[in-house]
Amino acid sequence: MPSNPNLPAPWAEFLSEVDQSLSRAVELHCSGGFVLTAVHGLPRSTADLDYITVVPRDAYEELERIAGRESKLARKYKLYLQQAGGVTDFPENYEDRLVELNLGLRNLSLEILEPYDLALSKLTRNSPKDREDVKHLAKNLGLSFGILYERFSTEMKPWVTHADRHELTLTRFWKDYFAE
Repeated sequence: MPSNPNLPAPWAEFLSEVDQSLSRAVELHCSGGFVLTAVHGLPRSTADLDYITVVPRDAYEELERIAGRESKLARKYKLYLQQAGGVTDFPENYEDRLVELNLGLRNLSLEILEPYDLALSKLTRNSPKDREDVKHLAKNLGLSFGILYERFSTEMKPWVTHADRHELTLTRFWKDYFAE
């Protein structure tokens, strides 16, 4: 996985302007379509960069003002930053496995979910688009179903709602996406 990706236009320009507008260092823990398209080459477009956490937490309002859905930059680039929420669950220890994207920015740091955690973040919603995302990750990165299932079993199953349904999805449907 590249730590210094060549971001497609206009993402590089958008993130550079966000970086220049920030008053201090801000770190985002990123997931979703941006990571899939910009880093892992999924051939579809996305207009938002979903993030799980912002560090420091009190930078949320500044980020929203600078690059949120209703911001001037969003109107200019047709892109925006968005806090992920709702129907997404993440493995317990995902923060220990975050991968830094080296974009050469001064204030903005992007840490992305590693591929297994990114795949498991798609489990709760499990829409057709989410299944295609997982299939792309599994096939293009040669992911192991054994590792994915072990991570689900130890870091999600003990606490996630509807664990039996998610386990069925993994073993009955998603397993076919993986080489092993």
